Amino acid sequence: MKWIYKRIILALLTIYFAMTFTFIVIKSMPGNPIQALAQQFVRQYYMNYEEALALAMSVAPFVPKGSLLEQYFSYMMKFLRGDLGVSISVSTGTPVVDILADAIPWTVLVIATALIISFGLGTLIGMAMAYKHGSKLDSILLTVFSILRSVPEYIVAILLLSILGFQLGWFPVRGRYDYEALQLLREGHILPFIANVLWHATLPILAWVITHIGGWALGMRGSTISVLGEDYISYAKARGVPERRIITRYVGRNAILPLFTSFMLSLGFMFGGSIIIEYIFSYQGVGLILYQAIVSRDWFLMLGAFNIIIIAVVIGAFLADLLYGLLDPRVRRGGETL
Repeated sequence: MKWIYKRIILALLTIYFAMTFTFIVIKSMPGNPIQALAQQFVRQYYMNYEEALALAMSVAPFVPKGSLLEQYFSYMMKFLRGDLGVSISVSTGTPVVDILADAIPWTVLVIATALIISFGLGTLIGMAMAYKHGSKLDSILLTVFSILRSVPEYIVAILLLSILGFQLGWFPVRGRYDYEALQLLREGHILPFIANVLWHATLPILAWVITHIGGWALGMRGSTISVLGEDYISYAKARGVPERRIITRYVGRNAILPLFTSFMLSLGFMFGGSIIIEYIFSYQGVGLILYQAIVSRDWFLMLGAFNIIIIAVVIGAFLADLLYGLLDPRVRRGGETL
């Protein structure tokens, strides 16, 4: 229990210092949300800059005032109360909590689904590659996954959008759902709405899976090959332990351990979405909102998004430490097996 208390304290300190660093970095960025909002008014309403600046200052009176230290303490105190401020330039006057509460479920739908699919398929394929180590199949898959791992997300996303979206018309090219589907939901037709949501999410999910499955497969392949060379595997075979039990209890369970922490951290990072994929598919998740906040220098919205990611990643790392002992009883914390 002492180890758990230490990890909780360490997690809280990590969150605090990461939030502090993020606050300083964001406040140090050139430009400010009022200037970004004024430039937006110039483009939209063809105003001169002085008029646009005056209008921006009038519609966004909630821009933080005072010294950097005063702004910092004010933000941290409000954050502890669950007040993340309001959007200044992206959605002027809207509470950041409401913006993120609307975007997070959609990001989790896409990224969590893609992460589970890529991790599950990647680990299974990686283990199969390890058992076929040196074969022609292993060489082909090794080449394919090495290439996929090195291809940027935006290349895959653009190709899927161009071929499956625009050319073949199999999938929608933007948005989270159609207006007609929303009308069906309001009329009580839930299943057609869910089907439409999944239809819109297919291409973003596919783009994520294609670009990440290679990393999981190659990682599992290397880990499995290492485990297969251990003495206890040879001893289990000599004892006549069934092959299926060796694969599941001895090889798979131990080979997946190095990937487990990465998986848990990926679960935390998923709350930040994928800026590139969400931007290309115009999918209104946290990633797209974060991109808009950075471009518009929306301080509160950037802070809210980054701090949610920080907290999720730290919690993911904490849970990984707790669950690691359940997966591997040899791991001891403070002299006690978890």
